[in-house]
Amino acid sequence: MNIAYLVNQYPKISHSFIRREILALERQGYKVQRLAMRGWKDELRDEEDIRERAVTRYVLQDGAVAMAMDVVRMAVKRPGRFAKALALVCKIGLRADRPLPLHLIYLAEACRIVPWMAAHGARHLHAHFGTNSTEVAMLASMLGGPAYSFTVHGPEEFDKPELLWLGEKIRRSAFVVAVSSFGRSQLFRWAAYADWAKVQVVHCGIDQSFHAVAPRPSPAAPRLVCVGRLCEQKGQMLLVRAVQAVVAKGIPIHLVLAGDGEMRGEIEALIAANNLGSHISITGWINGDQVREEMLAARAMVLPSFAEGLPVVVMEAMALRRPVLTTYIAGIPELVRHGETGWLFPAGDVEALAAALEACLAATPAQLEAMGEAGHQRVLARHAVDTEAAKLAQLMRQSMA
Repeated sequence: MNIAYLVNQYPKISHSFIRREILALERQGYKVQRLAMRGWKDELRDEEDIRERAVTRYVLQDGAVAMAMDVVRMAVKRPGRFAKALALVCKIGLRADRPLPLHLIYLAEACRIVPWMAAHGARHLHAHFGTNSTEVAMLASMLGGPAYSFTVHGPEEFDKPELLWLGEKIRRSAFVVAVSSFGRSQLFRWAAYADWAKVQVVHCGIDQSFHAVAPRPSPAAPRLVCVGRLCEQKGQMLLVRAVQAVVAKGIPIHLVLAGDGEMRGEIEALIAANNLGSHISITGWINGDQVREEMLAARAMVLPSFAEGLPVVVMEAMALRRPVLTTYIAGIPELVRHGETGWLFPAGDVEALAAALEACLAATPAQLEAMGEAGHQRVLARHAVDTEAAKLAQLMRQSMA
């Protein structure tokens, strides 16, 4: 059965869960066409991402002239559908987070992918994120492409749902995927009650490279790791302040910030200002294998986020039998159990974060390993990639039927 996937940027270091989902669907017999707006020249570190790039078609790669020709062909071939899609674009573009010309570009992108999907024989189109990729999918469906669905991760979609026309995208879709019950509840807020049945929960899946790893004892060293983009919503600035509080008490600690991002300079400045260079290190971007090794080298993974959907790195740490220290937000408490698989603390509370760090550092190896095993069993039960992909495949089959 042939389907298509549409993502704004693919492959991408922080979106390996999309790659895992596609590969899991292919293991179940689907032929998946990869479509993306951009990503053909990005620096990639993961061999699997490099292979994925080779089989992805890029909408913007051939330039504006090629896309303009596709628009003309679509307008001539399907004038009625094109007029309706153009009318919707104008309606959206006059009250959206981005100006009207960008939405006209989304229409052009839709014109480009419709014949690609027809040549592939795609019977369904699935997009990730309820932003511009889903708008392109919606317009492609209006132009005669297959029915579409999309996965909403949050928190970006929940920050500006009206400007993203989330309700309209839900109304016109075959179904919508939320990655947690919390995410589903937020979609209910912006969907008409008649469309609530369309919203289904399908968890992001973890790769076997994480959950098939043989148990490795928790290290004796007071080493913790935080995996994620260095940005405001991940809370690393507060994490540095919490480490400072722990160090001030004379408690040994070393924190590895695994990742990179727009706030790296500010984080490095805060580390230097507080003389924490011997206690905190930053790796920069690393691939999936390196992330796994950083997690295994730490006694726990910490993620003090202010805004999330349901972080994949939390699932990965639990799959590797490492406890997790993270916040009471979004879908996280659906997976992490305080005192059982890790520590939960209020977002934005430096004192509570420091207390959680101290509790983790004071825990015995036996306590850490018991937490790790409990987390391992819990995440396997809820986030096995093939099980979750089978749920998504069933929704697609029902839509196509």
